Amino acid sequence: MDISVKLGLTKGDSNVKALATVTIDNQFAIHGLKVVEGKKGDFIAYPSQKKADGSYADVAHPVTAEARQAVNDAVIAAYDKAREKAAEVVKEDVEPER
Repeated sequence: MDISVKLGLTKGDSNVKALATVTIDNQFAIHGLKVVEGKKGDFIAYPSQKKADGSYADVAHPVTAEARQAVNDAVIAAYDKAREKAAEVVKEDVEPER
C-alpha cells in the first residue's frame, strides 16, 4: 500500500497539532485527518460527523488494524518531519549571523 501525506502544522495552543490529507495508492484520498496531542501521546483522529444522538462517527477510516497502523505511521512520520523542519527554521531565525 502506497500512502502519501500532505500535512500542515496548526498554530496556537489547541490540542490539534496538524491537519492532513492522505492519498492511498494514488487512487483514494481522505481529507481532514488530525494529529491530536492526547494524554497518552499523539494520535490520529479521522474525519467524523455528529449523529442525531450527539455522538460522533468516523466518516472514513481504515477497516483493518494493519491499514490503520500503516496510515497512522505515515501521518506521524510526516508530522515529525514537519516539526523538525519548523524547528530548524526557528533556530535559523534565532541564531545570529557571523
